[in-house]
Amino acid sequence: MRIYSKTGDNGTTSLLGGKRVPKYHLRIEAYGTVDELIAYVGLIRDQKVSEPLRQELISIQDRLMVCASILAADCEGCEEQLPKLYQEDITQLEKNIDRMDVELPPLQNFVIPGGHATVSYCHIARNVCRRAERHVIKLHEESKFSELVIRYLNRLSDYLFVLSRKLSKDLQIEEVKWEPKR
Repeated sequence: MRIYSKTGDNGTTSLLGGKRVPKYHLRIEAYGTVDELIAYVGLIRDQKVSEPLRQELISIQDRLMVCASILAADCEGCEEQLPKLYQEDITQLEKNIDRMDVELPPLQNFVIPGGHATVSYCHIARNVCRRAERHVIKLHEESKFSELVIRYLNRLSDYLFVLSRKLSKDLQIEEVKWEPKR
């Protein structure tokens, strides 16, 4: 199987189910942004992080691949054949957030991203996650699919924020609090 098919040379691409749409279609924006997020989570995973965190991030990438599959499907009955996202996936993110959060000082101000490349990658991934969430919500208005995708992305952005704070603490990086000049 070749990596190139040349079928997209005219500016269209196929969805799961065979329907062809323009490459700027909202469905493509939605799952394409999730794909971008998968890559950024991989970038975090490639940093000097603990093995348990590395495994947690691989699991998140797996769940994001499921989200992308759901978003790429536009056909009758094909959802039954796709991998599934479960409420337990969201619950696991919440458990991971709570586990990290108990080690952190309470947040009194917004945090200005930065201080270490790994922390910055978490913030970039969080922002890409929020963009994916916006695309997915808009797509959901015109095409119904599992709302778990929206909830998973919403919770994942929270996870990535808490992860950035946890890694700042672990790396002994001082968080820069945003205190606007008055």
